[in-house]
Amino acid sequence: MKPIFDIFSKTKKPSGKEKEKPKIIIDYREKNSLVVSELVKFGFETEIKELKVADYILKDVAIERKTVSDFISSMLNHRLLNQIEELQQYKNKLLIIEGIDEQDLYNDKNEGVNGNAIRGFLLSITLKHKIPMIFTKDSEDTAKFLLVLSKKREKEVSLNAKKKSFNKKEQLQFIIEGFPGIGPKTSKKLLKEFGTIRNIINASEEELTKILGKKTEIFKKIVENKY
Repeated sequence: MKPIFDIFSKTKKPSGKEKEKPKIIIDYREKNSLVVSELVKFGFETEIKELKVADYILKDVAIERKTVSDFISSMLNHRLLNQIEELQQYKNKLLIIEGIDEQDLYNDKNEGVNGNAIRGFLLSITLKHKIPMIFTKDSEDTAKFLLVLSKKREKEVSLNAKKKSFNKKEQLQFIIEGFPGIGPKTSKKLLKEFGTIRNIINASEEELTKILGKKTEIFKKIVENKY
């Protein structure tokens, strides 16, 4: 007697195709971040490598992640501005500011930065540089946003982005802008007035005050401080 085929059987035939894990490329400097362990927990396939630009590449999106404290410090030393300009190589980019539940972003005690200065910088990122921002509670919340993003994006992006290379004038400006309270306009004024960084450092307080005003004292203290 031939066996009877049960058409009501609930046994599923193998589809031959397992559900693919979302893949994310992570800069090696992020490998010890709690975000990475959360991504693994959510089932991501992670690839750690050196990224010239961005902290994460997910499909066709370049993502820069900053904790609140890192955001403030990189805003002050102008590193973030340079990173934002580098992100422009990608059509789709995203800035994540992490830890707003743990640290008040607009607290005036954040390295002495006025809250409105931070708000103004955030507006500049959004309106001038056209980079959307997401504020997350913690590393788990960051990973959850990336998980949702992985389900919405389909294309993959090229990894050929390069670090921005400065010309000679920009290199000099970049060094001078590393001093507290010295922005692009002031750095240009100093370099036009004194010609070289050595001349700026060796200038008298009287000469510097014409351009730096009250910031001269801070500038001189940093120059003269021992390591």
